[in-house]
Amino acid sequence: MSASAVSTAQPAAKAVRRAPSLRAILTRAQGALVVVGLLLAWEASARAGLINVNLLPAPSAVLVALRDLWDAGMLVDDVTASVTRVAIGYAIAAALGVAGGLALGRSPLAARLLLPIIELVRPISVIAWIPIAILWFGLGDRPAWFLIALGAFFPIFTNAYDAARALPEIYTRVAQCFGAPRGLVIRKVLIPAATPQILTGLRIGLGAGWACVIAAELISATSGLGYMIQLARTTIEIEKVLAGMVIIGLIGFAMNGAMLALERFLVRGATPR
Repeated sequence: MSASAVSTAQPAAKAVRRAPSLRAILTRAQGALVVVGLLLAWEASARAGLINVNLLPAPSAVLVALRDLWDAGMLVDDVTASVTRVAIGYAIAAALGVAGGLALGRSPLAARLLLPIIELVRPISVIAWIPIAILWFGLGDRPAWFLIALGAFFPIFTNAYDAARALPEIYTRVAQCFGAPRGLVIRKVLIPAATPQILTGLRIGLGAGWACVIAAELISATSGLGYMIQLARTTIEIEKVLAGMVIIGLIGFAMNGAMLALERFLVRGATPR
């Protein structure tokens, strides 16, 4: 192929590589337009009296509530308290869930002994654990850590367990035939093979933990977004309740996006080239 043909083909190849990202941008723009359209319809309905603003305030009233909370300094403090609780509880769940899932996935005996207990506890709602958490840990941060870790543990554990079980036995046997010790097999064979599914479990677990912190703060905390919503409910400030819900949704959306980006980065880095 001539040099001129190569130089002509290169811009075309770059355009092809840029096309998926352009489609992704257009897809996101469509979703954003739908959200904006719903907000405008909501605002117009409230201003026209089609909606009882005492029960469902207009988006403009929610924005005013957000500004008031920001000006009072309450919003930053409550967001910081909630995110800190999630970070601690989620770290506990991630450590126990990944290690436990991989261990039980590679040990049939341990799975037979412990999996029935895990499956028995898993269907119990985190809300049902709130009274016990308060009895065990009192009020404050510790019951929230416990509830977040409990809610985030099961998605992380399940994905790590399934990933470990799905690993073909031949992989570990080949490594052992070459004299690899057990620790090296875990680091170089098991964990890399299970990483994509573990990351999926970590992302789902983060969302579950973020939902659990709100439930915990509604009852057992004196700070955080859940406490802020509860306080606004008692004073019948519905616009502040909705403002708290908006912040919860935005932070959860950002967390999920960050985990998806981490998944793509790590999986791409682990893929042979």
